[in-house]
Amino acid sequence: MKFIHTADWHLGKLVHGIYMTEDQREVLNQFVQLVEEEKPDAVVIAGDLYDRSVPPTDAVELLDEVLFKINVELKTPVVAIAGNHDSAERLHFGSSWYRNSHFYLTGKIQNEFKPVQINGVNFYLVPYAEPGNVRHALNREGVNSHQEAMKAIIGKIEENLNPNEPNVFVGHAFVLGGNTTDSERTLSVGGSGCVTQDLFAPFSYTALGHLHSPDAIKHDKIFYSGSLLKYSFSEAKQRKSVSIVEMKENGTFDIRYRSLAPKQDMRELSGYLEELLDTSFYEKEKVDDYLKITLHDEGALLDPIEKLRQVYPNVLHLERKLVLKDMKDKKSFTSVREEKKSELELFEQFYTEMTTAEFTEDKKEVMTEVIEKVLQEEGDRR
Repeated sequence: MKFIHTADWHLGKLVHGIYMTEDQREVLNQFVQLVEEEKPDAVVIAGDLYDRSVPPTDAVELLDEVLFKINVELKTPVVAIAGNHDSAERLHFGSSWYRNSHFYLTGKIQNEFKPVQINGVNFYLVPYAEPGNVRHALNREGVNSHQEAMKAIIGKIEENLNPNEPNVFVGHAFVLGGNTTDSERTLSVGGSGCVTQDLFAPFSYTALGHLHSPDAIKHDKIFYSGSLLKYSFSEAKQRKSVSIVEMKENGTFDIRYRSLAPKQDMRELSGYLEELLDTSFYEKEKVDDYLKITLHDEGALLDPIEKLRQVYPNVLHLERKLVLKDMKDKKSFTSVREEKKSELELFEQFYTEMTTAEFTEDKKEVMTEVIEKVLQEEGDRR
């Protein structure tokens, strides 16, 4: 059987003050077309349908519209779970009667894990849950970390799992060894939010959400689909796709990827202000993309972001290369007084650490004149 693995839609996402709903609508329309072309036996959504527990109205309407097209109009079964950004209770509402149209949505963790069976494949739906919720639902004392919670859940599943059939785990977790980005909310402090890869050994395929890149982990049977869109500039170089999985009766599978094209990409540009505003440069660029721009210019610039937005209307973040290096190389000045340096030496140290530029002889001459003039004026006032 064939299923499409996707996750981390994050509907209602706000990025640098801009709601991404219309961008999400664009790629989700493409996703619906992809479902129509591929004609899968199921669509799997591994959590984070929304970006927050109380999503904006537009996001709720968009999800309703897309799922209706896939599940009702295209008559495609949907298998979905809540992620850490979703409200488990809100998503769980109506799940008992959704099943009548082959829409299998699990929001809350429960004490039983009956698989959803579609064309000979068993899908085990495990929504994101804090260890305390798992401890309560399974009545298991000693479950205090995500690792212990996932081990208890999979142990419960294994009680009735048939290893001779294809079994797919659908979950939302941070598997140890995965690569994170800035837009993924930390599950726990100090590494206790991680779960190990070996826990998923009983399953033919593990369909995960949470990490935003399909390349977040390298494993023969554990896969992240990645997010629909780039949701931070730390994802600017990631590829975005959905996974097409064709499962065989013996549990082996073939996987391929289909990309979705956003109306506006999220990219990084760098250079000197004059260069970036030069027609010969920007006429080769897609200027309406969401951009983070790093300027190489030294010295003061008059309102550079407004100048850039005359050409690049969606500059979301602007920074200076020198400022970044300054922050990296900045040192403490707590012992400056004890070092008993001259005014010129103190200024040279300050200049070097704050600009990273060379304090040349010409600059020294200028500052020497300035310091001498100031000292002379101070002496005259005394």
